[in-house]
Amino acid sequence: MSQQVWAAQALESFDAVVSATEGFRGRPGQRLMAEQVARTFSSATLGKVDEESGEAAPTRSIAVIQAGTGVGKSLAYCAPAIALALSRGTRVLISTATVALQEQLVNKDLPALAALMPQPFKFALAKGRGRYVCKLKLDRLAGTGEAEEEGEDDLFAEEEAAARAKRPRHETEARIQFYSTMAQTLLKGAWDGDRDSLDTPPEPEVWSPVAAEGASCTGKHCPAFSQCTYYDKRKELVGAQVIVANHDLLLSSLGARVLPELDNCLLVLDEAHHLPSTALDQFACSMDLSRITWIERLSSRGLRIGALLEVEEIADIPKHSAQLRQTLQDLARIVMDVYGVQLKSQPSAWGPARVRVPRGELPEQLIAPLGLLAASAEGFLDALRAISKALRAEMRDKPDEAKRLSTLYAQIGMLAPRLEELHATAQLLLQDAPEGAVPAAKWFTLEVDGDFIVVKAHASPILPGTTLRNHLWSAVRGAVLTSATLTSCGHFDFFLREAGLHGDEATTTLEVPSPFNYAAQGTLIAAETRADPKNAAQFTTEMVDALLHDIARVEYGALVLFTSREQMRQAVDALPTAMRSVVLVQNALPRTQLLRRHRERVDNGEPSVIFGMQSFGEGLDLPGRLCESVFITKLPFAPPDDPVGEARAEWLRAVGRDPFSELVVPATAIRLAQWVGRAIRTEEDMAHVYCYDKRLTRTSYGQRLLKGLPPFALEQRAPL
Repeated sequence: MSQQVWAAQALESFDAVVSATEGFRGRPGQRLMAEQVARTFSSATLGKVDEESGEAAPTRSIAVIQAGTGVGKSLAYCAPAIALALSRGTRVLISTATVALQEQLVNKDLPALAALMPQPFKFALAKGRGRYVCKLKLDRLAGTGEAEEEGEDDLFAEEEAAARAKRPRHETEARIQFYSTMAQTLLKGAWDGDRDSLDTPPEPEVWSPVAAEGASCTGKHCPAFSQCTYYDKRKELVGAQVIVANHDLLLSSLGARVLPELDNCLLVLDEAHHLPSTALDQFACSMDLSRITWIERLSSRGLRIGALLEVEEIADIPKHSAQLRQTLQDLARIVMDVYGVQLKSQPSAWGPARVRVPRGELPEQLIAPLGLLAASAEGFLDALRAISKALRAEMRDKPDEAKRLSTLYAQIGMLAPRLEELHATAQLLLQDAPEGAVPAAKWFTLEVDGDFIVVKAHASPILPGTTLRNHLWSAVRGAVLTSATLTSCGHFDFFLREAGLHGDEATTTLEVPSPFNYAAQGTLIAAETRADPKNAAQFTTEMVDALLHDIARVEYGALVLFTSREQMRQAVDALPTAMRSVVLVQNALPRTQLLRRHRERVDNGEPSVIFGMQSFGEGLDLPGRLCESVFITKLPFAPPDDPVGEARAEWLRAVGRDPFSELVVPATAIRLAQWVGRAIRTEEDMAHVYCYDKRLTRTSYGQRLLKGLPPFALEQRAPL
């Protein structure tokens, strides 16, 4: 079948769904997007291509589509993509950034679409292994709240063990009861083993001991394999034509066969503006130079289990272990010798003290120890791989001993990732950028944990585009990237560079405007202050006064967005008594409870104002009266002390480029567009957006930022 026929059939499916949806009006922008999706996916060559035998090189096809709020992008990509996948005998992989969108797709959008499309299809949700419970761990913990025996299941990091030692008796008993209830609920089939489906998802420190992990999992050799939630969910993926995942899982599982192969599926990246930052997080690494007793435990386990299996490679484990411990101690001492004064002089109110290595050029005295660390870690890892291989062979040959062997495998597997992280961090720290090349960001942190002073080393790539080009786009054949905010200051260039697609001949762009009449539906009020926003103390005082004056007039729902915890704290402290009952502060309640209370108040005709930070600036869908006003306290520039951003700005300056214009302003434009986007969610909404930062209208870069915002009616207000 030809590309044109595939594309035409895909659009027919889209049109049929729109026609069959009761009360749904066709939107020109939505169909324009559907056409681009159909063209893109019909022209990509899928599957293996043997160029040596004369087959043409595969055609790559990638579309970057900005679809404004109200376009209906989920339907615009789902209907044509699924129709094409069914025609071509392949699958659709949809990756999102937030759990909220994943749940919307799986629980609402895809079931509705499946009921309307002529051809049936199955869909499934893919999550990381750690979102599911490990039945083997849960069974071991359900009786005591901890492991039954140190020898059998000493599977916890030392800092967690220290926390357990300090835990009051009543808290330990509560843990026992919690794990026991969880195990019983799982056994009865009243819970599916997914952390997110619990009525109240547990805190990380409670969930971590029972979470499934790849490093300690023996797969089909595990005695609990037939009841394993994670592998049950994996089976659902096998029969699904549509899989909904997230950017973290997509990037962390490249090459691991957890998700469909990228050269043989249709990839949709929704909320694609998050992809660059997710890539940096995925490929960054760190190592703890202070808490190192786990190395001795891993060594003793490796020797004991290796001896049982007669693995010859264990002979050098004592040498590698001793070398690692000594080298980490040496590194911690050298870091404190070189950077201690800077680290100790920083206030610790908002997290660990941090010092970045200029230009990524490590002091000479750190080079040799890091080289020794990398070599010792590699030798130790080789020995562990030999032990793991022998264990898997033993499991295959002695299935009746699966439980004992699985426990041995887990004892090594729980600590091996730490060794892998040591190795990766040492290698990235040692990476020496040639003249003109892009250096990695490298930094050290210091924090106090009880009686411990903890020193850590960190490293990260600084250009997400390079990382994505090498690891993701080299494997992808057909992809659609979409979001409401992919242009910055009116152009795609910034996102294309960040995403690794700038200059890629396979990539096309399309901007689909929102159907909303922003000029009639909304007003942007540029409420100026006398103080310069760069003068934080004076500005915040004046801004808070103006903010309190404005929110006192809120009749229904409103959202106030802050750029720092300190800024939000000052605003909360300044609230008059009468207004305190109206304001809901982020983190004072769990997010779902806070939003529920907000809706209840507005539904009852009462005013309700949410105070939030960055995570409330996107993804919140509060239509109508739930959010009639959005207050932006200050332009959302990234924190100035981000080490990766600092390193990148330093490199840009070194090569004669302007980081503020090239990096800071475009990134802020996308963030600001997201924040402003909370205001108008439907064609009936009427809203006001207030911004108290006079730089928005008084500076040249502020004018650039305005170009990236919806065309609201602009109203300028002098200082109160």
